[in-house]
Amino acid sequence: MSVVSDVVASRELLWNLTLRELRTKYRRSFLGWTWSMLNPLANVAIYWFVFGVLFNAKAPQGDPSGLTGFAFYMLVGLLPWNFFSLVNTLGMGAMSSNAGLVRRVSFPREVLVFSNVGHAVVQFLIELGLLIVVLLFAGSALLPYIPVALGLTVLLAIFASGFALALSTLSVYFKDLGYLWSIVMQVWFFLTPIIYGPEIVQDRVPEWGQWLLRLNPMVHFVSAYRDCFYDNHLPGIGKILVLIGCTALSLVLGWTIFARMGKRLPEEV
Repeated sequence: MSVVSDVVASRELLWNLTLRELRTKYRRSFLGWTWSMLNPLANVAIYWFVFGVLFNAKAPQGDPSGLTGFAFYMLVGLLPWNFFSLVNTLGMGAMSSNAGLVRRVSFPREVLVFSNVGHAVVQFLIELGLLIVVLLFAGSALLPYIPVALGLTVLLAIFASGFALALSTLSVYFKDLGYLWSIVMQVWFFLTPIIYGPEIVQDRVPEWGQWLLRLNPMVHFVSAYRDCFYDNHLPGIGKILVLIGCTALSLVLGWTIFARMGKRLPEEV
Protein backbone atom coordinates (compact mmCIF):
# COMPACT_ATOMS: atom_id res chain seq x y z
CA MET A 1 0.00 0.00 0.00
CA SER A 2 2.93 2.35 0.66
CA VAL A 3 3.97 2.04 -2.99
CA VAL A 4 0.47 2.96 -4.15
CA SER A 5 0.39 5.93 -1.77
CA ASP A 6 3.79 7.08 -3.10
CA VAL A 7 2.42 7.01 -6.66
CA VAL A 8 -0.71 8.90 -5.58
CA ALA A 9 1.49 11.47 -3.82
CA SER A 10 3.41 11.91 -7.07
CA ARG A 11 0.28 12.61 -9.10
CA GLU A 12 1.55 16.06 -10.13
CA LEU A 13 4.71 14.48 -11.51
CA LEU A 14 2.58 11.87 -13.25
CA TRP A 15 0.46 14.60 -14.83
CA ASN A 16 3.50 16.54 -16.04
CA LEU A 17 5.17 13.45 -17.48
CA THR A 18 1.96 12.49 -19.28
CA LEU A 19 1.73 15.99 -20.77
CA ARG A 20 5.35 15.68 -21.87
CA GLU A 21 4.60 12.42 -23.67
CA LEU A 22 1.56 13.94 -25.36
CA ARG A 23 3.44 17.04 -26.48
CA THR A 24 6.40 15.15 -27.91
CA LYS A 25 4.40 12.37 -29.59
CA TYR A 26 4.05 14.07 -32.97
CA ARG A 27 6.32 17.06 -32.46
CA ARG A 28 7.55 18.51 -35.77
CA SER A 29 5.06 16.30 -37.60
CA PHE A 30 3.00 18.15 -40.22
CA LEU A 31 -0.22 16.21 -39.55
CA GLY A 32 0.33 15.91 -35.79
CA TRP A 33 -2.35 14.01 -33.90
CA THR A 34 -4.14 13.27 -37.16
CA TRP A 35 -1.79 10.27 -37.35
CA SER A 36 -3.68 8.82 -34.38
CA MET A 37 -6.63 8.39 -36.71
CA LEU A 38 -4.77 7.64 -39.92
CA ASN A 39 -2.66 4.80 -38.51
CA PRO A 40 -5.58 2.56 -37.39
CA LEU A 41 -7.49 3.40 -40.57
CA ALA A 42 -4.51 2.29 -42.65
CA ASN A 43 -4.32 -0.98 -40.69
CA VAL A 44 -8.02 -1.60 -41.18
CA ALA A 45 -7.74 -0.88 -44.92
CA ILE A 46 -4.89 -3.39 -45.26
CA TYR A 47 -6.55 -6.15 -43.27
CA TRP A 48 -9.90 -5.50 -44.95
CA PHE A 49 -8.37 -5.80 -48.42
CA VAL A 50 -6.36 -8.94 -47.61
CA PHE A 51 -8.99 -10.83 -45.61
CA GLY A 52 -12.24 -9.17 -46.65
CA VAL A 53 -11.54 -8.85 -50.39
CA LEU A 54 -8.88 -11.39 -51.30
CA PHE A 55 -9.99 -14.13 -48.88
CA ASN A 56 -13.66 -13.07 -48.90
CA ALA A 57 -13.98 -13.17 -45.11
CA LYS A 58 -17.49 -12.51 -43.83
CA ALA A 59 -18.46 -10.89 -40.55
CA PRO A 60 -21.39 -12.23 -38.52
CA GLN A 61 -24.50 -10.09 -38.43
CA GLY A 62 -24.75 -7.98 -35.31
CA ASP A 63 -27.33 -9.30 -32.86
CA PRO A 64 -29.60 -7.43 -32.29
CA SER A 65 -28.06 -4.46 -34.14
CA GLY A 66 -28.30 -6.10 -37.58
CA LEU A 67 -24.99 -4.42 -38.46
CA THR A 68 -22.94 -6.10 -41.18
CA GLY A 69 -19.56 -5.37 -42.69
CA PHE A 70 -16.21 -7.04 -42.19
CA ALA A 71 -14.39 -3.70 -41.82
CA PHE A 72 -16.68 -2.62 -38.95
CA TYR A 73 -16.37 -5.97 -37.22
CA MET A 74 -12.60 -5.95 -37.50
CA LEU A 75 -12.20 -2.30 -36.47
CA VAL A 76 -14.06 -2.87 -33.19
CA GLY A 77 -11.62 -5.65 -32.33
CA LEU A 78 -8.47 -4.09 -33.74
CA LEU A 79 -8.55 -0.81 -31.79
CA PRO A 80 -8.52 -2.40 -28.30
CA TRP A 81 -5.73 -4.72 -29.43
CA ASN A 82 -3.68 -1.79 -30.78
CA PHE A 83 -4.16 0.01 -27.46
CA PHE A 84 -2.95 -3.03 -25.51
CA SER A 85 0.02 -3.42 -27.85
CA LEU A 86 0.91 0.29 -27.61
CA VAL A 87 0.91 0.24 -23.79
CA ASN A 88 3.22 -2.81 -23.89
CA THR A 89 5.60 -1.12 -26.35
CA LEU A 90 5.74 2.18 -24.48
CA GLY A 91 6.07 0.42 -21.13
CA MET A 92 9.01 -1.64 -22.32
CA GLY A 93 11.00 1.50 -23.09
CA ALA A 94 9.84 3.55 -20.11
CA MET A 95 13.02 3.07 -18.05
CA SER A 96 15.65 3.06 -20.79
CA SER A 97 14.25 6.18 -22.48
CA ASN A 98 14.36 8.02 -19.14
CA ALA A 99 17.71 6.63 -17.98
CA GLY A 100 19.06 10.00 -16.86
CA LEU A 101 16.00 10.66 -14.71
CA VAL A 102 16.10 7.17 -13.19
CA ARG A 103 19.78 7.49 -12.26
CA ARG A 104 19.72 10.97 -10.77
CA VAL A 105 16.31 11.51 -9.17
CA SER A 106 14.56 9.58 -6.41
CA PHE A 107 10.85 9.16 -7.14
CA PRO A 108 8.32 6.31 -7.63
CA ARG A 109 9.54 5.00 -10.98
CA GLU A 110 6.16 3.42 -11.68
CA VAL A 111 5.13 6.96 -12.61
CA LEU A 112 7.16 6.65 -15.82
CA VAL A 113 5.10 3.64 -16.85
CA PHE A 114 1.78 5.17 -15.89
CA SER A 115 2.56 8.37 -17.80
CA ASN A 116 2.97 6.26 -20.94
CA VAL A 117 -0.32 4.52 -20.16
CA GLY A 118 -2.01 7.93 -19.85
CA HIS A 119 -0.60 8.95 -23.22
CA ALA A 120 -1.88 5.71 -24.80
CA VAL A 121 -5.32 6.23 -23.23
CA VAL A 122 -5.64 9.68 -24.83
CA GLN A 123 -4.73 8.23 -28.23
CA PHE A 124 -7.16 5.35 -27.77
CA LEU A 125 -10.00 7.71 -26.85
CA ILE A 126 -9.37 9.66 -30.06
CA GLU A 127 -9.58 6.42 -32.03
CA LEU A 128 -12.72 5.36 -30.14
CA GLY A 129 -14.34 8.70 -31.00
CA LEU A 130 -13.65 8.06 -34.68
CA LEU A 131 -15.00 4.52 -34.34
CA ILE A 132 -18.20 5.77 -32.74
CA VAL A 133 -18.79 8.27 -35.55
CA VAL A 134 -18.20 5.61 -38.23
CA LEU A 135 -20.51 3.08 -36.56
CA LEU A 136 -23.25 5.67 -36.02
CA PHE A 137 -23.23 6.43 -39.76
CA ALA A 138 -23.35 2.68 -40.40
CA GLY A 139 -26.53 2.40 -38.32
CA SER A 140 -25.24 1.09 -35.00
CA ALA A 141 -27.35 2.11 -31.99
CA LEU A 142 -24.34 2.22 -29.69
CA LEU A 143 -24.91 5.45 -27.76
CA PRO A 144 -26.38 3.77 -24.62
CA TYR A 145 -23.34 1.47 -24.43
CA ILE A 146 -20.63 4.14 -24.57
CA PRO A 147 -20.37 4.38 -20.72
CA VAL A 148 -19.92 0.59 -20.57
CA ALA A 149 -17.21 0.79 -23.24
CA LEU A 150 -15.44 3.50 -21.23
CA GLY A 151 -15.54 1.20 -18.21
CA LEU A 152 -14.01 -1.54 -20.36
CA THR A 153 -11.31 0.92 -21.38
CA VAL A 154 -10.42 1.53 -17.72
CA LEU A 155 -10.14 -2.23 -17.16
CA LEU A 156 -8.08 -2.70 -20.33
CA ALA A 157 -5.74 0.15 -19.35
CA ILE A 158 -5.14 -1.39 -15.92
CA PHE A 159 -4.72 -4.86 -17.44
CA ALA A 160 -2.13 -3.54 -19.91
CA SER A 161 -0.42 -1.56 -17.13
CA GLY A 162 0.42 -4.80 -15.34
CA PHE A 163 2.27 -6.04 -18.42
CA ALA A 164 3.93 -2.65 -18.92
CA LEU A 165 5.22 -2.58 -15.34
CA ALA A 166 6.77 -6.03 -15.68
CA LEU A 167 8.22 -5.37 -19.14
CA SER A 168 9.70 -2.01 -18.13
CA THR A 169 12.01 -3.68 -15.61
CA LEU A 170 12.59 -7.03 -17.30
CA SER A 171 13.72 -5.31 -20.50
CA VAL A 172 16.47 -3.51 -18.57
CA TYR A 173 17.97 -6.80 -17.37
CA PHE A 174 17.23 -8.87 -20.47
CA LYS A 175 18.13 -6.91 -23.59
CA ASP A 176 16.69 -9.52 -25.96
CA LEU A 177 13.23 -9.26 -24.41
CA GLY A 178 12.08 -6.69 -26.97
CA TYR A 179 12.72 -9.08 -29.85
CA LEU A 180 11.10 -11.99 -28.01
CA TRP A 181 8.07 -9.94 -27.00
CA SER A 182 7.43 -8.83 -30.58
CA ILE A 183 7.12 -12.51 -31.54
CA VAL A 184 4.84 -13.16 -28.55
CA MET A 185 2.59 -10.29 -29.60
CA GLN A 186 2.37 -11.55 -33.19
CA VAL A 187 1.31 -15.00 -32.01
CA TRP A 188 -1.06 -13.50 -29.45
CA PHE A 189 -2.68 -11.32 -32.13
CA PHE A 190 -3.58 -14.30 -34.30
CA LEU A 191 -4.80 -16.27 -31.26
CA THR A 192 -7.34 -13.48 -30.67
CA PRO A 193 -10.45 -13.39 -32.92
CA ILE A 194 -9.85 -9.98 -34.47
CA ILE A 195 -9.55 -10.71 -38.19
CA TYR A 196 -11.77 -13.79 -37.90
CA GLY A 197 -14.88 -14.70 -35.95
CA PRO A 198 -14.89 -17.04 -32.93
CA GLU A 199 -17.15 -19.46 -34.84
CA ILE A 200 -14.15 -20.43 -36.99
CA VAL A 201 -12.38 -21.68 -33.86
CA GLN A 202 -15.45 -23.66 -32.83
CA ASP A 203 -15.59 -25.40 -36.20
CA ARG A 204 -11.90 -26.21 -36.64
CA VAL A 205 -10.26 -26.47 -33.20
CA PRO A 206 -10.82 -29.42 -30.82
CA GLU A 207 -12.54 -28.82 -27.50
CA TRP A 208 -9.31 -28.79 -25.48
CA GLY A 209 -7.87 -26.20 -27.87
CA GLN A 210 -10.97 -24.03 -27.48
CA TRP A 211 -10.62 -24.28 -23.71
CA LEU A 212 -7.02 -23.06 -23.94
CA LEU A 213 -8.02 -20.18 -26.21
CA ARG A 214 -10.65 -19.10 -23.69
CA LEU A 215 -7.79 -18.50 -21.24
CA ASN A 216 -6.70 -15.61 -23.48
CA PRO A 217 -7.94 -12.44 -21.70
CA MET A 218 -7.87 -10.42 -24.93
CA VAL A 219 -10.52 -12.74 -26.36
CA HIS A 220 -12.90 -11.52 -23.65
CA PHE A 221 -11.90 -7.86 -24.01
CA VAL A 222 -12.46 -7.91 -27.78
CA SER A 223 -15.75 -9.76 -27.34
CA ALA A 224 -16.97 -7.22 -24.75
CA TYR A 225 -16.21 -4.27 -27.04
CA ARG A 226 -18.06 -6.02 -29.87
CA ASP A 227 -21.02 -6.62 -27.57
CA CYS A 228 -21.27 -2.86 -27.03
CA PHE A 229 -20.37 -1.41 -30.41
CA TYR A 230 -21.16 -4.09 -33.00
CA ASP A 231 -23.98 -6.16 -31.49
CA ASN A 232 -25.44 -3.40 -29.28
CA HIS A 233 -26.06 -5.30 -26.07
CA LEU A 234 -24.45 -5.40 -22.64
CA PRO A 235 -21.63 -7.87 -22.01
CA GLY A 236 -22.69 -10.73 -19.74
CA ILE A 237 -21.93 -10.48 -16.03
CA GLY A 238 -19.74 -13.59 -16.29
CA LYS A 239 -17.59 -11.93 -18.95
CA ILE A 240 -17.24 -8.77 -16.84
CA LEU A 241 -16.18 -10.78 -13.79
CA VAL A 242 -13.56 -12.59 -15.89
CA LEU A 243 -12.19 -9.26 -17.11
CA ILE A 244 -12.05 -7.85 -13.57
CA GLY A 245 -10.23 -10.96 -12.36
CA CYS A 246 -7.72 -10.85 -15.24
CA THR A 247 -7.15 -7.14 -14.66
CA ALA A 248 -6.50 -7.56 -10.95
CA LEU A 249 -4.15 -10.51 -11.54
CA SER A 250 -2.19 -8.65 -14.21
CA LEU A 251 -1.73 -5.55 -12.06
CA VAL A 252 -0.69 -7.49 -8.95
CA LEU A 253 1.82 -9.68 -10.81
CA GLY A 254 3.21 -6.80 -12.84
CA TRP A 255 3.64 -4.54 -9.85
CA THR A 256 5.22 -7.36 -7.84
CA ILE A 257 7.81 -7.97 -10.56
CA PHE A 258 8.46 -4.24 -10.80
CA ALA A 259 8.91 -3.89 -7.02
CA ARG A 260 11.31 -6.83 -6.76
CA MET A 261 13.44 -6.06 -9.81
CA GLY A 262 13.21 -2.28 -9.75
CA LYS A 263 15.51 -1.77 -6.77
CA ARG A 264 18.66 -1.94 -8.91
CA LEU A 265 17.34 0.04 -11.86
CA PRO A 266 19.63 3.08 -11.32
CA GLU A 267 22.66 0.79 -11.62
CA GLU A 268 21.36 -1.31 -14.51
CA VAL A 269 19.56 1.13 -16.76
